[in-house]
Amino acid sequence: MLKGQLVFAQLTAHLPRSVFNECVALHAGRYPTLSFSHWDQLLCMMFAQLTSRTSLRDITTCLRSHSSKLYFAGFRGNIARSTLADANERRDSRAFERFTLHLIDVARALYARESLGIQLAQSVYAIDASTIDLCLSLFSWAPAANARAGVKLHTLLDLRGNIPSVVRITSTLVSDASFLDHLRLEAGSFYVMDRGYLHFERLARFSDAAAFFVIRSKNKLHHEVVACLAHDAVAGVLCDQRVVLTGRYTRLAYPGHLRRIEFHDAVRDRTLIFLTNNFELQAVQIAQLYKSRWQVELFFKWIKQHLRIKSFVGTSANAVKTQIWTAIATYVLVAIIRKRLNVTACLHAMLQVLSLNLFEKIPLERLLGQAAFYEESDGPPAQLPLL
Repeated sequence: MLKGQLVFAQLTAHLPRSVFNECVALHAGRYPTLSFSHWDQLLCMMFAQLTSRTSLRDITTCLRSHSSKLYFAGFRGNIARSTLADANERRDSRAFERFTLHLIDVARALYARESLGIQLAQSVYAIDASTIDLCLSLFSWAPAANARAGVKLHTLLDLRGNIPSVVRITSTLVSDASFLDHLRLEAGSFYVMDRGYLHFERLARFSDAAAFFVIRSKNKLHHEVVACLAHDAVAGVLCDQRVVLTGRYTRLAYPGHLRRIEFHDAVRDRTLIFLTNNFELQAVQIAQLYKSRWQVELFFKWIKQHLRIKSFVGTSANAVKTQIWTAIATYVLVAIIRKRLNVTACLHAMLQVLSLNLFEKIPLERLLGQAAFYEESDGPPAQLPLL
């Protein structure tokens, strides 16, 4: 008989089982769950993410090689490739979506007091979208844009901890700016976006909700300068203006005043133009806020490099969404554990250590507490800094 808990069981102990059961009950289907439950399915998919398994055969073969330990790891059903494939195809992915969003709420509460690197009390969110390419011959349901099939991952990233607050999965034909219609805007918070979200009718909603946006402007934007504000040329601010839009459609979509800032990026020797509805912060702070938007790019790069969302173990839309949601749930779970156990190692080091020790009987605090010492200290970091 095994003494102590397996590392995998210690990890999943941080998952609220009762909440998961409620999510499953809300999206219960006709597929039988007696021999292979939704919980077993979730554990299988998380195991695949943590150990970098790329196919159903890989998942089931590796799990069955630990058949004597599966019960102690939390599995209750029989592990079979066809059973897992059917579960991913038929069971509603919205149950995993709802559960992942609950984990996101838990993680955001833990990271609420994280430093932004900017002297700012308000919440700051970065908005962006990333395309996950799919093979058109296998995923015929995914509409193709420019002969590229795929799905688009729209994300609202809370920059305190780099936790995704809102995630939406759509086809590649859906515009980036349409994601703004699905956000519940928080009064006083800042939302940072690139030029793909420059839609003034949608941006007017931010002002109506007393929320602030910082967005990069197009170079040729019809406007009229109402007032010139004081600016710090030494810090790279070329001009700071209060403007109104004069375009045929833009002046109707956004009739209020905007703040237009020209900033010279000395590092890359380029000039950037920002628009915002905030007139209180210094122009340099606005530029710093836009620079922080790069964290959402790092988030997409990180999950594509270290989680399994490039190769899929199912070909239906439901199976693809299930895998994406369980991948995000795994990312958020590791972030939760990192905070709860006060782990100093980065997420990359944590995942590498966990992948080799899931079925070992080592206290999780001790295993992850030593993870920082296993990293190479010299040379470029193995992971771009996310947390």
